[in-house]
Amino acid sequence: MRTIPGRISPERRRPRWLRPAIVFKQTNSHYSHLLLHHAQQLFEFGDKYRGKYDGSVGVVKSYYASVSGYMDELLWAALWLYKATDKEEYLKYVINKAHCFGGIGWAITEFSWDVKYAGLQIIASKVMVGTHHDKDSENDGTVVDFRGNPFDKSKTGGWLAAGLILGTELSERICVMGISMNLVTYLVGILHLSSSKSANIVTNFMGTLNLLGLFAGFLADAKLGRYLTVVIFGSITALGVTLLTLATSIPSMRPPSCSDYRKQQHQCIEADGRQLAMLYAALYTVALGGGGIKSNVSGFGSDQFDVTDPKEEKSMIFFFNRFYFGISIGSLFAVTVLVYIQDNVGRGMGYGLSAGTMVIAVLILICGTPLYRFRKPQGSPLTVIWRVLFLAWKKRSLPHPSHPSQLNEYHNAKVSHTQRFSCLDKAAILDEYAAADGNRNNPWIVSTMTQVEEVKMVLKLMPIWSTCILFWTVYSQMTTFTIEQATYMNRKIGSFVIPSGSFTVFLFISILLFTSLNERVFIPIARKLTHTVQGITSLQRIGTGLILSIAAMVAAATIEKHRREIANRQNTHISAFWLVPQFFLVGAGEAFAYVGQLEFFIREAPERMKSMSTGLFLSTISMGFFVSSLLVSLVDKVTKDRWLRSNLNSGKLENFYWMLAVLGALNFLVFLAFSTRHQYKVQQHICSDDLGEKEIEGWNDGSVEEVEKKESIPAKEGA
Repeated sequence: MRTIPGRISPERRRPRWLRPAIVFKQTNSHYSHLLLHHAQQLFEFGDKYRGKYDGSVGVVKSYYASVSGYMDELLWAALWLYKATDKEEYLKYVINKAHCFGGIGWAITEFSWDVKYAGLQIIASKVMVGTHHDKDSENDGTVVDFRGNPFDKSKTGGWLAAGLILGTELSERICVMGISMNLVTYLVGILHLSSSKSANIVTNFMGTLNLLGLFAGFLADAKLGRYLTVVIFGSITALGVTLLTLATSIPSMRPPSCSDYRKQQHQCIEADGRQLAMLYAALYTVALGGGGIKSNVSGFGSDQFDVTDPKEEKSMIFFFNRFYFGISIGSLFAVTVLVYIQDNVGRGMGYGLSAGTMVIAVLILICGTPLYRFRKPQGSPLTVIWRVLFLAWKKRSLPHPSHPSQLNEYHNAKVSHTQRFSCLDKAAILDEYAAADGNRNNPWIVSTMTQVEEVKMVLKLMPIWSTCILFWTVYSQMTTFTIEQATYMNRKIGSFVIPSGSFTVFLFISILLFTSLNERVFIPIARKLTHTVQGITSLQRIGTGLILSIAAMVAAATIEKHRREIANRQNTHISAFWLVPQFFLVGAGEAFAYVGQLEFFIREAPERMKSMSTGLFLSTISMGFFVSSLLVSLVDKVTKDRWLRSNLNSGKLENFYWMLAVLGALNFLVFLAFSTRHQYKVQQHICSDDLGEKEIEGWNDGSVEEVEKKESIPAKEGA
């Protein structure tokens, strides 16, 4: 009978145990926990094997028939589980299932042992209009409108609000891509810096920009909120691009011009410290502003969708793909129109247009304020992480708790207890000092189980985080050496000479193409094969991106060897369109890796740390650029400038590409080892009319069978 929901339904047994569990919670916590533990097990059993009890024991239909079915029983049980545990997952279950389980559509004519909809609606109403406070929910990131009132779905949020918000990121991308994708030609050609030094300036700029996302995410979560952070840092970006406009327009900020012959003989005068100082000030002001936008705009955009509403949750499934499609359009504009203006009209004009675009975007963002949904700041997640680690170390000598119910705020925990990183559980141990009056609520004396589990969630992301870095090291080559390669190749179409930086257009065409194919072709096919809403998991996306980056470096090494041999042997320049394969492969890889990483870090991180999780994702990009700078410096030192010379025709750039391909392959093997061991964060079911009768995970990346298996784990642990 273990897999037959018959006899007396498990759904009915649960409330019989839950009500005593609530009553005995204060007087006999062990007995209360035992009842609650079995009630949760029964809930998982009933939700997994859905069926009427008179369907398995047919003879009872004549005298004990199930009229309303199992759906009201599941809602009834989940609501009582919420009252007993205060865990939001049960309340979300009720909200998500209310429509498809008939909780809001039945004609209420009775309230009986069989039909529980009337009682369900009464209790649900009390829960929804009531308030509950504890030390983990007093500042739970409530979503409100711009006046601080509960938001109205008909007037706020949705695609219109998200579109206005993402316009800011589009403008930031226009500014940053317009700078980074053509900066190396300015550094080498106008400021007369070496190839390796120029490459490191670009990668350090991009690395700093993405690293500062962590700082801005901290500010948003702790004090400012995402909206105010985006407005402030958007203004800083506009200021930085304005400074860059001045730095590239004022003649005294550039060294004397130099002929091609003197360049080949390395006789040009490099930019001095004063000239570089103004350039650095402008670049790192842009980096500060861009990092603030990047780490918050995707989280602010996703706040415009209510994941407890099945319709809005479906919209959010496509949010990250469309988000990236939109900013890729901005990048495409930057590397075509703006790069052409920079090379043929003037850097000052090109950067000035970028600054104007950013100012307009910030003004539009402010004008759309009444349309947004705002999530209140929930305190610094970094402070929570530090406190948990500090307390776990401080209490390291204490014996490990024999059962999680001995941890502080166990029964009011917002997430289930897990066995991973069990040493951190000691931070929530209630010793005699912590249990004393006044100390129990002091976060520097004892953490809550919820806080400990949130830190565990963050630590669980770090292995995957480390393997994402090398993808962006490969990507950084498209903004440095590949651009410089183009300057040594034939870039003419008739009489028109394509700017070197504009060849990155193929990178963004590839991104746009594969982003569209993902949404319209690959994901629908994958859904049918995997029976999941997402189709392919976020880790599968990341893995695909890593494979494509390895292929890109193999192609780049092969093409560069061919280019250099032709240039030195025949003194001719092959077409720059030979660079298209490496741009195309990296672009395809980014379409998978960027969306996959963004989804992974936002979904798998705790809800209260969304901005920081975005910053964590951006830090992989940052570290990728910094690793590129480190590798360039090491290779320069070890090879004594034989691989990476100012004149690429006399160097061996292909060896550097081969090295990255080998490192990428080794990194992919490590990624496989980590990803196969990763357990996804358990999410709640959603109703999906177009995906068949069997309900599947709306946010979890795993299959239905995997989800059911994982959801049984907390009950076995006593969570």
